[in-house]
Amino acid sequence: MQKASLEFLSALKANNTREWFAENKPRYEQAAADFLALADGVLQQLAQSEPAFANQKAKDCVFRIYRDTRFSNDKTPYKIHLGAYFCKGGKQSPLAGYYLHIQPGESFIAGGCWMPPAPLLQAIRQEIDYNAAEFRAIVEAPAFVNRFGKLSGDSLKTAPKGYPKDHPEIEYLQKKSFVAMQPITDQQVLADDFEVQILAAFAAMQPLVDFLNRAAEEALHQ
Repeated sequence: MQKASLEFLSALKANNTREWFAENKPRYEQAAADFLALADGVLQQLAQSEPAFANQKAKDCVFRIYRDTRFSNDKTPYKIHLGAYFCKGGKQSPLAGYYLHIQPGESFIAGGCWMPPAPLLQAIRQEIDYNAAEFRAIVEAPAFVNRFGKLSGDSLKTAPKGYPKDHPEIEYLQKKSFVAMQPITDQQVLADDFEVQILAAFAAMQPLVDFLNRAAEEALHQ
């Protein structure tokens, strides 16, 4: 990523209006092209080991910068970050995948399943219940914990329907999202090896993504 791209996002945060954006459209286009090139490089590497990515285009993974303000109290028109979701079914898929978020001072790499719909969430919980040792071996492995810490995402305050409160896996069964997250600094974003860093993080997340998708894909094909 180029320093100018982060500078644009910082300026956009301070000037989140349509008038300012229109005046600075060339800066946005440069930042968008910079991010798209990064996403393209990542996607090409993912496609080498996962055939499902082979037919995807980088533009199909990158989210628009324009916010949907129809149902939000926040009426600022633009996101103040650049984001891309790399997933077998595309960026709108409910399946687990990999996410890249670029925002000055708040960038991160993530992977997993964020707020899956009820049938998929139920299937994931069942998979964890049936294969608890496998799931714990993934998310409690020292290398995984050292890189990502505990899984991110909101949890229920009580046991989900069908599971007792004293279930041995209740900590995981209560979760509404299953996400591994690694913060990244601006210095890392601007480093020459940033794409390599992204792919290394994605590789470390792959066992979690594969576990979640095994459950989700079964639910989708029922």
